[in-house]
Amino acid sequence: MKRQDYISWDEYFMGVALLAAKRSKDPNTQVGACIVDCNNIILSTGYNGFPYGCSDDDYPWDREGDDTKYNYVVHAELNAILNARGRDLKDARIYVDLFPCNQCAKAIIQSGISEVVYLYDKYADTAETVASKKMLTSAGVKLRHFTTDRSVIELKFN
Repeated sequence: MKRQDYISWDEYFMGVALLAAKRSKDPNTQVGACIVDCNNIILSTGYNGFPYGCSDDDYPWDREGDDTKYNYVVHAELNAILNARGRDLKDARIYVDLFPCNQCAKAIIQSGISEVVYLYDKYADTAETVASKKMLTSAGVKLRHFTTDRSVIELKFN
């Protein structure tokens, strides 16, 4: 008889997105993304951080002031799209823990991703997120809030 407590595909891919977020060195917000094709094969992952060649030690992590992280950080969704390195993302799903901003929404639409599965919608009422939802919806991208009965998926190294 097979094991009954295995995780669903959605739990698996959101778990991968959350694990990718753990690579972010941002002291305030860690976001991860996982792009999956229609056969449930992972095409790419990404997390928020500075572009290749831009040292995490040389650029600011500040949120306020004249020179902030916002001028430099690549968001998880865009990183995942760029990390796909030309793979066909048409009709793929992207799992992300934080609902995409309007800049990432544009990249999602242009890449052909057809569904966004998100865990949190922390900035739902901001103009940026409202614009993001408007564009994604207009482009026919399905938006789905991730839900599960699980509160924890445990990983052990021993």
